[in-house]
Amino acid sequence: MQHEVAVALPPREVWDVLRDVGAVHRRLLPGRVLDVHLDGDVRTLTMPDGHLVRELIVTVDDRARRLVYAVIEGARPPLCHHQASFQVLPDGDGHSRLRWTTDLLPESLASLIEARTGHGIREMKEVLEQSAATALDR
Repeated sequence: MQHEVAVALPPREVWDVLRDVGAVHRRLLPGRVLDVHLDGDVRTLTMPDGHLVRELIVTVDDRARRLVYAVIEGARPPLCHHQASFQVLPDGDGHSRLRWTTDLLPESLASLIEARTGHGIREMKEVLEQSAATALDR
């Protein structure tokens, strides 16, 4: 499944946030993720209810502005396979497109995960644009 949103920021600014894999709780999804711990290539996300999700950071490609991760523990509902990627693409004058592609098994849970990722990418867009507006106000 794939979701894409337009973001009113230059690609380099959106990528700067996404590639900062240890700061999801501060820069990308504050409130949805409470804390992040990095141990090598494994990122552990602490959710608001205390639930932990462990992800393997597979790729951080600065040239392609692409981040790939795989959920290795803590998926809710439990999944046999969950790998996803973000890519930041140019979209006109000073704007970007943020693409989130997710592959998962079992297929029977795809509609549930698709609804969550659809909501999540809209939330990311709001945070990114709001952070930029707040920075301009300073």
